[in-house]
Amino acid sequence: MKNLPETAETKEAISEGAVQKVPLSVVILTHNSEKKIEDALKSVVWVDDIVIVDDLSTDRTLDIAKKYTDRIFRRKWELEGVQRNFAYDQAKNEYILSLDSDERVTPELARELQELVQKGFEFNGYDIPHRNYFGDFWIRHGGWYPNAKTKLFRKSKMRYEESEYHPPMFMEGKRGLLKGELIHLAIDNFSNMIGKLNHQTTFEAKKWVREKRNIKFPTLVRKMLHRSFKAYFLQSGFRDGWIGFMLALNGAFYQLLSYAKYWEAKEREAGRL
Repeated sequence: MKNLPETAETKEAISEGAVQKVPLSVVILTHNSEKKIEDALKSVVWVDDIVIVDDLSTDRTLDIAKKYTDRIFRRKWELEGVQRNFAYDQAKNEYILSLDSDERVTPELARELQELVQKGFEFNGYDIPHRNYFGDFWIRHGGWYPNAKTKLFRKSKMRYEESEYHPPMFMEGKRGLLKGELIHLAIDNFSNMIGKLNHQTTFEAKKWVREKRNIKFPTLVRKMLHRSFKAYFLQSGFRDGWIGFMLALNGAFYQLLSYAKYWEAKEREAGRL
C-alpha cells in the first residue's frame, strides 16, 4: 500500500515541522482507522492543532491518535454533514485542513501550507489536488487526477449541509488552488472497491428516494454508458490498463446498483415487494 513516501525530504519536512509548529488546525474523522491513521498524523505533525472526531472505534485508532494529540472527541456518527460541522467547530484556528485517515500531506504541500500561513491567506478556501492510489498504483487518468477538492478553508465561512452521505459544502467567497498534492489511498484492492460500491450506492438510492426523484430506466442506461465512455475514452482511462478498465466499469455499476436499490425501495413503499 502506498503511504507517504519515505524519503530524506519527507523526514526533513516532518522533523522541521515538529519544531516549528504553525497555527493551522487539522481535523480528521475516524472509525476503526488503525491501519491508516498513523501515516496521516505523521504527515501533519508540524501544525499546532490536530482534532480527531471518532465514531466509537473499537480497534487501536484512539491509542495511535493519542501519540499525536490530546484533542480527541468520541461521537457517534449520525449524518456525515452533522459530524463534519461538529468536528470543524472544535478547531482552535480560523483555517482548517480537513484530512481523511487515508490521506497524507506530501512534503511539497506541507511547505506550501506553511508558507501560506506565514504570508497570509488570500481566499476563504483552497482546492488541493489528489494523487489517488489503487493499492500501489497511482491512478493518473479516468478523471482521477488531479481531482482537486476543497480541503483547506476558513472555519467561519464554511458549513456542510447536514445530510447523510457526501454532503455539499457551502462556502462564502472565492477559492484558490494549491500546487502541492494530497496522497489518497482511495482503494486497497478489488474487494475493497466492491465493498465501497455497495456502501455508497445504498446512500445514493436513499437520497433518490428522499428527494422523490423519478428515475426512468432509459435514463439509467444512458448515464451508465456515458459515465463509462467518458472515463475510459474521453478521460483516457484506457492508459491505466486493467485498473482503468475496471474503474470505468465501476462508474457504470455505481449507476446500476443505485437504481436497483432505488427501485427496490420504491416497490417496497408501494407494497409490491
